[in-house]
Amino acid sequence: MTAPGAVAEADTVAQGDRPPPAGGRSAGDPPAPEPGRARQSRPAAGPGLRVASAALGILAALLLGFVVDAGLVGQIRHARDRQVDYADFRSDLANGVAPVGRSEGGGLAAAPGDPVALLEVPALHLREVVGEGTTAEDLARGPGHRRDTTLPGQAGVSVIMGRQATYGGPFGHLGELNTGDTFTVTTGQGRHTYRVIGPRRAGDPQPPALAAGRGRLTLITADGTPFMPRGILRVDADLVSDVQPTPAPSLPPGALPEDEKPMATQQAAWLSLVLWGQGLVLAAGALAWAHARWGRPHTWVVGVPLLGALGLAVADQALLLLPNLL
Repeated sequence: MTAPGAVAEADTVAQGDRPPPAGGRSAGDPPAPEPGRARQSRPAAGPGLRVASAALGILAALLLGFVVDAGLVGQIRHARDRQVDYADFRSDLANGVAPVGRSEGGGLAAAPGDPVALLEVPALHLREVVGEGTTAEDLARGPGHRRDTTLPGQAGVSVIMGRQATYGGPFGHLGELNTGDTFTVTTGQGRHTYRVIGPRRAGDPQPPALAAGRGRLTLITADGTPFMPRGILRVDADLVSDVQPTPAPSLPPGALPEDEKPMATQQAAWLSLVLWGQGLVLAAGALAWAHARWGRPHTWVVGVPLLGALGLAVADQALLLLPNLL
């Protein structure tokens, strides 16, 4: 009679000596796919998923465009515009055609956007070309001269406005000027020196009344945390160099459009914003369709630069709807 342990050992040896099935698979492995049967493809995205994908693409392009445009691209653009305007203004000074105000014959008057002065503030390491006009688009190039005031160096109160944070933020450190600091402004009438009276915010007392035949310059920007202004900052400075002849301002007093006043928005940007926004929506929809036809890699190659460029264009118009002193 054979012992049970011997029987189990014999079965184990028999199983170990059994050759593996054909194909090298053991009995416990999952069954192999039948020959000729292709692997099941991923189900195509439905209409709802495509719409959501397009919406997320639009939102991402807008946010990316706004952040990049307000920061890096804005600074690069401001640096380029400053160099171009400086070259143009130097040429006007050399040729004696720099604008000095509205004359009786209509000559030497500045058009909106034309460079009219060079502002140099040593205490702030600031050197900026001042253009004519103070809309959000004008101040995107650099500081702007308020058109219903006289030019720097002339009798009366002249006003220059600049951005606090966006497009290079040329007036971001304006509040650091102290009483007694001096700076210069160069126009078609020469170089003019100003001495700071002091900064002024809402509720602060007004500076002393300006004597007849004297000149004063007020620099204006947003006050408070960048992108979160809580008011307007003004820095008043008296002209301490000789007063120059004073033609009439480019714009009569009281005729300044609303979009050129401090903290105003440029309402004309709405039309461009809508048109660029429609282009962005159409592009996102086309890329959602292309994703279903081309696949992800090809769509990304085409879609990233396209949506990025359209996002920058939309963000650029959206920035014009923000207060012009930001």
